[in-house]
Amino acid sequence: QVQLVESGGGLVQAGGSLRLSCTASASIFRLNVGSWYRQVPGKERELVATIFNSAITNYADSVKGRFTISRGNAENTVYLQMNSLKPEDTAVYYCNTYIYPNHYWGQGTQVTVSS
Repeated sequence: QVQLVESGGGLVQAGGSLRLSCTASASIFRLNVGSWYRQVPGKERELVATIFNSAITNYADSVKGRFTISRGNAENTVYLQMNSLKPEDTAVYYCNTYIYPNHYWGQGTQVTVSS
């Protein structure tokens, strides 16, 4: 069983930055994909960014050029550096990994961007 714990959320003004961290209970991110999703009330959870075991990354169009996903050297952490934040980035952000046949989720961390 893999456990994921997010941290780093908070309140920031538009144009500011935050870095989210996702720490896993094991060094899983060298061999397995790590992703960040976000969700606002009443809407479906949205994929924000993914880093594959090859270190290839992929981003939602809405965050390209502003967010960067990366892995830590210990391979049990995935980061999401968020710059030039906008009010529409306000959401609960969730860390995710897929290890066949299961998806694993963290508990989420709130990000609030004020205008």
